Amino acid sequence: MMAYVHAALLLHEAGKEINEDNLKKVIEAAGVQPDEARIKVLVDSLKEVNIEEAIAQAPTAVVAAAPAAAEEKKEEKKEEEKKEEEEKAGEEAAVAGLSALFG
Repeated sequence: MMAYVHAALLLHEAGKEINEDNLKKVIEAAGVQPDEARIKVLVDSLKEVNIEEAIAQAPTAVVAAAPAAAEEKKEEKKEEEKKEEEEKAGEEAAVAGLSALFG
């Protein structure tokens, strides 16, 4: 479905009308087999949408989500570092055990 939305945005950016024929042409030009039902639903859905307003509001949502994404990455990094430390400790214990046998 994203290909259809991207096609609609491309048409909007080019100043072309977002209709079934234009969407179908863009989808085909991208090498995708167009789904007539999806095209019809998208065109009908966009009739009442002010695309400029929707685009203007989109960066606000992205900016608001950025701190949460950064915090999530920090959490993942901490977990990864903890796993690496545990693996290293396990390897050191194994080496110590072997050296005791042959020491």
